[in-house]
Amino acid sequence: MPRTPLFLALLAAAGATSPVFAQQAPEERARTLDTLIVTGTRTADRTVAESQSPIDIITPEALQATGTTELATALSRAVPSLNFPRPAITDGTDAVRPAQLRGLAPDQVLVLVNGKRRHATALINLNGSQGRGSSPVDLNAIPVSAIDRVEVLRDGAAAQYGSDAIAGVINVVLKGSARGGSVLGSYGKMSAGDGEQWNLGADTGIALGEGGFLHLAAQGGHQDNTNRAKPYNGVVEQRYGDPEVDAGAFSYNAEYSPAEGITFYSFGSYSERDVLSNGYFRWRGDNRNNIAIYPDGFLPQIHNVSEDRAFVAGMRGFTASDWNIDLSFNHGLNHLTFDIENTHNRSLGDASPTQFYAGALETTQNVLNLDINKAFDVGWLAYPLNVAFGAEWRGEKFNLSPGEPGSYADTGLMIPERDGNGEFTGRMIRAAGGAQVFAGFKPVDAGYFNRESYSIYLDLEADVTDRLSLGLAARGEDYSDFGSTSTGKLSARYAFTDAVALRATASTGFRAPSLQQQYFQSTATNFIDGVPFDIVTFRVTNPAAIALGAEPLRPEESTNLGLGLVMQPIENLYVTVDAYRIDIDDRVYLSENLTGPVGDYLATEHGIFGVQGGRYFTNALDTRTRGIDIVGSYRWAFDTSNLAATAGYNRNKTTISRIAPNPPALEAVAEEYGVVLNRIGRVEQGRITEGTPRDRLFVNGIWTLGDFSIDATTTRWGEFTNFGTAADGSGDQTYGAEWTLDLAFNYRLDAWTFTIGGDNVLDAYPDQSVAGAGGRAYLPYSTQSPFGFNGAFVYGKIGYRW
Repeated sequence: MPRTPLFLALLAAAGATSPVFAQQAPEERARTLDTLIVTGTRTADRTVAESQSPIDIITPEALQATGTTELATALSRAVPSLNFPRPAITDGTDAVRPAQLRGLAPDQVLVLVNGKRRHATALINLNGSQGRGSSPVDLNAIPVSAIDRVEVLRDGAAAQYGSDAIAGVINVVLKGSARGGSVLGSYGKMSAGDGEQWNLGADTGIALGEGGFLHLAAQGGHQDNTNRAKPYNGVVEQRYGDPEVDAGAFSYNAEYSPAEGITFYSFGSYSERDVLSNGYFRWRGDNRNNIAIYPDGFLPQIHNVSEDRAFVAGMRGFTASDWNIDLSFNHGLNHLTFDIENTHNRSLGDASPTQFYAGALETTQNVLNLDINKAFDVGWLAYPLNVAFGAEWRGEKFNLSPGEPGSYADTGLMIPERDGNGEFTGRMIRAAGGAQVFAGFKPVDAGYFNRESYSIYLDLEADVTDRLSLGLAARGEDYSDFGSTSTGKLSARYAFTDAVALRATASTGFRAPSLQQQYFQSTATNFIDGVPFDIVTFRVTNPAAIALGAEPLRPEESTNLGLGLVMQPIENLYVTVDAYRIDIDDRVYLSENLTGPVGDYLATEHGIFGVQGGRYFTNALDTRTRGIDIVGSYRWAFDTSNLAATAGYNRNKTTISRIAPNPPALEAVAEEYGVVLNRIGRVEQGRITEGTPRDRLFVNGIWTLGDFSIDATTTRWGEFTNFGTAADGSGDQTYGAEWTLDLAFNYRLDAWTFTIGGDNVLDAYPDQSVAGAGGRAYLPYSTQSPFGFNGAFVYGKIGYRW
């Protein structure tokens, strides 16, 4: 684009860099290579530079270096292979947005807090967003003010940690000091004049006698909605952008050692996010509108409240024979409610209420975990062999609670039909049932579902010589709902010199289908090629889904290969190059929206009225992802100032290696109506293979002069493609690469820090969408845009540390 900020790229391009070091002071960056890591290894003395797998360390300074107060957004700006778009008009996904690592599904990333498995959100992403069909962890439920660092392991690790760790592992390490603290307040708004937001975060440490600490953190704020919808006939009817959000979170991290060799610990968090998002505008002449209630049409809204809480308690210590033991209990819960506002139920006629309680989703996770390890001296090894083993029990629950009767009622009311111009046709049609934009969960949808799993693991790791280190991990798991599985991992690192090392990994992995993917069921409005369809998401055990070809879900299985080069050729320069290949078989995916005659079929054969189609989860896909990460850092020290340069580049490509043929049941429906129905059609194929940016580059420079510093980051977001349903590709659109520039000016005065900054200061937007342009339902930008479509954001911050 004409305003590409190449000047900054040239300024900082003297050294390739790494998100490991993004936006740290130079003296801190020099120490980062010696940071002891706890992710991807069970040895106590492994550093970043010695890791056998690629790992990034994201500091709190990096997380707070831009205007965002969201953990997932901050990570996406620091890790080039992490994608976190800002979907809009996607029901609950507006409130709980998913993040992707290496272009894979959001729930193919394992999230840990202090090394313990974090629970997933209750939401399942159903509509047209990246991560469709997934139920990942809600990263934004963790307050940034509580974080000491984030370790991002960019490698498969299911053999070490269990299900989900296919793309990698994100481990959030909480602050654990017994003294000190900070307060940070921020305020900002979009250059377009909307999206005003404020946030306040604080943390403090308290000593618990001589042998312990309690570290507390809290964060809260408000965000107004944004709107980038275009006018229709001179009037902006739609609202398209970020939702209105009120959020607050609290966390604690505590340890106490009553005697040498034993430590009791506990940490936890509570958060609540109140989100008001928007649906599609129903104009006056829409058959779904009742002009007696909304004479000018209406914009329905979804009011979600996400309550998230986590609690971990445990004991660790060592025995007289130097065995290290860690025993813990882990509880997590996410509760998500749906209230539909500024709506109505057309089938209830003029007496319909205008707001409904539509029901709730809830997930619960309980984990008992035992980890044991010891270092053994082995005669033929130059260094001790670390032996780790353990066992885990995990219990999971998923609850789907029904809404109030009016939210899902379908009375069979017949109403006069209107055509596309709002004129009466003379025909009578059945009124749409359920609350408009999001029909409430029905009692038949509701249920309580649970499962248990048991696992054991063995992990061996050693520095065989001064130059060679090796690792071996194996894990076996047994699930109550689909049986047992086993995984393994081999890893190695060889240092040719102190400046050059080669590392490699090979592993198998798996991901168990979530309870949400197996048992969620609802009805919602989806736009397909600009046309609204009410679509039923069936659980795979529903007779209607079985009649359309649904089958019991199986776990995903993966094979990961990685090869990397680590270089420190000169002082202050650190570069890594890591290539990877990830094969996933039996990938769990939400099928295409099966429309056409499916609505008539469901009505005549199964008594499901008022919908135009259905979908369900399936294992019909095998995929292969190949990519490369290039990361590193360099810094210059001058007489009175210093310049730190950082950068990162990721390029990856996912291809589909297998699509299972349609099951006989679906083929029978297609033949009966003389149409073609595909479980995985071109829209979803395109979302998997072309929906995320092919590549991404960022370059960061921090110039520091005494107490003053300038922080600048330029990012190139690669192209991506939205696929339409037309077989000839006429509905496809490729959105070109875009550059953004973030700037921040900081001044330190004693313990105070003052910041004025801007994200996307050049006010870059993605290409405008072609489909639907000029129409009433036109949405000008793709929700797959990796940097959103809000334009420039300007902010100010004031911080204080003690």
